[in-house]
Amino acid sequence: MADGSASASPSSASPHQNHRDAIKSSVHNSASSRRREHAIAVGKERREALMRAKRVCRAPLSGSDETVMEEGDMVIDEKKADLEARTAQAVEELKSALSTQAKVAQKKKIEVLRALRHLLSQSEVPPVEAAIKAGAIPLLVQYLSFGSSDEQLLEAAWCLTNIAAGEPEETKSLLPALPLLIAHLGEKSSTHVAEQCAWAVGNVAGEGADLRSKLLAQGALWPLARLMLSNKGSTARTAAWALSNLIKGPDPKAANELISIDGVLNAIIRNLEKADEELATEVAWVVVYLSALSEKATSLIVRSLVPQLLIGRLLSSENLQLLIPVLRSLGNLVAGDGYMVDSVLIVGNSITALSSLIKCLKSDNRVLKKEASWAMSNIAAGSFEHKKLIFASEAMPLLMHLLMTAQFDIRREAAYTLGNLCVVPAANDGPPNIIVDHLVAIVNGGALPGFINLVRSADIESARLGLQFQELVMRGYPNGQGPKLVEREDGIEAMERFQFHENELMRNMANGLVDKYFGEDYGLD
Repeated sequence: MADGSASASPSSASPHQNHRDAIKSSVHNSASSRRREHAIAVGKERREALMRAKRVCRAPLSGSDETVMEEGDMVIDEKKADLEARTAQAVEELKSALSTQAKVAQKKKIEVLRALRHLLSQSEVPPVEAAIKAGAIPLLVQYLSFGSSDEQLLEAAWCLTNIAAGEPEETKSLLPALPLLIAHLGEKSSTHVAEQCAWAVGNVAGEGADLRSKLLAQGALWPLARLMLSNKGSTARTAAWALSNLIKGPDPKAANELISIDGVLNAIIRNLEKADEELATEVAWVVVYLSALSEKATSLIVRSLVPQLLIGRLLSSENLQLLIPVLRSLGNLVAGDGYMVDSVLIVGNSITALSSLIKCLKSDNRVLKKEASWAMSNIAAGSFEHKKLIFASEAMPLLMHLLMTAQFDIRREAAYTLGNLCVVPAANDGPPNIIVDHLVAIVNGGALPGFINLVRSADIESARLGLQFQELVMRGYPNGQGPKLVEREDGIEAMERFQFHENELMRNMANGLVDKYFGEDYGLD
């Protein structure tokens, strides 16, 4: 299984405060850390639900001379023992062909490579372990030697690609092959050979941070970036996919280096603008990790046409595999400072940008709803103009509905948005200033029970968010009616669950609110 943590561990600091701090009085997270946390989640979703981080190559590359495999050619019913025996025999024939000196040696090499490749690509469960135990890896490395024919190199790289798509230890067995696989990514290789080697490298990179580090140390980044600039769609697509696996962290160094390579940003723009949805999807994943990990990349991307193109794709496409990385990229871009948000909204036209997010809030897909709510919350934590834009839009009833009815993770994202719409930061370090008309409309619209339910949740971050909103209501609802509204929805009982809580911050916050608003004088007026 590919490494879910490959999408980045959220550890490094950032000069930018997360927009959500607008309704927080004591907890501050960096914007870059938040983007990296989201990269973890989306990496898992991508691997487990959308597209495997490692991929078996079953069909020939576009434009190659190999015959396309028919569906009936798939080996499904063969017994595992028989398949493993055939695989071990194929590896023995690889070894024998290497020692053959006859004139027919080259033809024989291709035949035995192709036989092994068929077993590794046309079986429902490829016999990767059997091939490795039989000694295939060192033999395939020899078949990758310089001076070999393109056909031989292609078949050997194809075998290695599918071995790399196996279990973690099977992928690690490719370590001896990495130098030659990376070397064949270079300009001297044919397009087909370079593309197949890129696929193999992408599978290795998809396994985890340790293997990514080894690939980066051996120089895989630059040749893959060059391949992504290709005008051949399948080559650019494979390279972009491999790059997204290679740069996804946790170290941001690779993302910083990639965005600095001449032509990379222009290739991203060109492919988002003109490419088919498959290629645009892979390029969007590159943007996801660039914007999640690299402040430099985020700054360059925001100043380019990329935000406008992402918004255009979001509005025009119904392809879920494309929409998720496009939406995540936009979310990352608006998780920066106010300038970043302004740049995205101005470049993409604020109404159009908001419409693209509203489209996703309406979606039946859980991931799209969550991502759109997260992006919306960061816009809502920006300027007063940003808050007014959302408040006056179709997003409001959708967010209110999600807060009350959606799955927990989506409810929390919707709550952040609604909470951020109610406040503007204070000039000093005191409590945020309340936008009373927004607060009143949100409370009168029925949101308060949803926030109180968050206080009752086991998730401390969500409970804190619920307490913070209750504080806004009790402090800012007109005519001193806030405490009564909170009491009516059993908010006191929700707060009292923290009376002896082990979390000191939550205990002090909840007890302080109860003492302040429901002390001895409460109800005497």
